[in-house]
Amino acid sequence: MTTNNKGAALKSDIRLFGSTKVLVLAALLIAVSVVGKSLRVDIFSVIRISAETLPILMAGIFFGPFIGAAVGAGADLIGCLATGMTPMPLITVGAAATGFFAGLAYNHVFRSRLLPRIACAVALARLVGSLMINTTGLYFLFPAMRPQLIWRPVTNVIMAVIETFIIYMLMNNKAFSAQLEKIKRK
Repeated sequence: MTTNNKGAALKSDIRLFGSTKVLVLAALLIAVSVVGKSLRVDIFSVIRISAETLPILMAGIFFGPFIGAAVGAGADLIGCLATGMTPMPLITVGAAATGFFAGLAYNHVFRSRLLPRIACAVALARLVGSLMINTTGLYFLFPAMRPQLIWRPVTNVIMAVIETFIIYMLMNNKAFSAQLEKIKRK
């Protein structure tokens, strides 16, 4: 590959993300999600509490649906490799859908009010990505796990409230919002 081709390849990789800063921050959010997946708490093998979804939601809300989807898919695949789990395509699609729908809802619902906007984005992302897609995947991939799937809505509601609060506190902070806008500018 010549020098010009390397530069063109780098520019095409960044095109989705808009800038190197956004690309680096997306990679950082993937890393945080992988750590969150590794540091989970399982209660009675029924309820799983982890911070793996929060960075995916943040990527979608901060940078839009396509970056959210890329972070979700990347976090799931790298997280599976890091924890020794086998990647499952439907679960990866669920993680990507979580980031995508968070970004989509945040950019198109309740444009003037921050808290309902974030709450709607988190709720829709959790509903589609985790409850619909991931639960369907778990139902078909792990038949022995089916009785425990009844607890997924409860866990998702609890985690959605916590994630909404954390993202709202970040976005409501003027210094954080100013830095985020500075990063998003090209």
